[in-house]
Amino acid sequence: MKVIQRALPILCLGSFVACAAPVEDESLTGRVDSTALEIADLKRTVTIAHEKFTSLARAMPEGDLTWRPMDGVRSVSDVYVHVAADNYFVPALMGVEPPAETGVTSDRATFQAYQARSMSKDEMVAAVDASFEFLLGAIDATASDLDREVVLGTPTTVGDVWIRAVTHLHEHLGQSIAYARSNEVVPPWSR
Repeated sequence: MKVIQRALPILCLGSFVACAAPVEDESLTGRVDSTALEIADLKRTVTIAHEKFTSLARAMPEGDLTWRPMDGVRSVSDVYVHVAADNYFVPALMGVEPPAETGVTSDRATFQAYQARSMSKDEMVAAVDASFEFLLGAIDATASDLDREVVLGTPTTVGDVWIRAVTHLHEHLGQSIAYARSNEVVPPWSR
């Protein structure tokens, strides 16, 4: 049994490496199109996060939306509104203009103003859903521009910002799952 436990991480890593291998693009006569694969993977990951965030937000009882594990940290609804705000703000930082009704621009004050909005549960769920739709469109809009340099405190690239954004989403997804389970709400995909 110990041999299997020790070998499992190596097998998993091997499977990951095999799955991460570039896919040949026939239109390039044998050349590898790794950019298309990366964008497809990024969009698939964001789509999964979108589905999980919206289904978990819908599953949370309205009365639990103000719950927070302790003073000084975001409440349940604060997390969802923060995610929506970030889904507009990050693309704005890369030059993709969010819908005017959000009020979000590349100015951090607009991001903070969006987060300060008070929303009902239905408004919060709709805001999260719409923000993910915008985020996916923004990924498409920048797909051919992944190596373009952007300055977000320090120089980086559009592609790197997308990787950071997906990581950030998953940090808050984990937070939302912990908040839900603390309120005895089982994530819908776990049932």
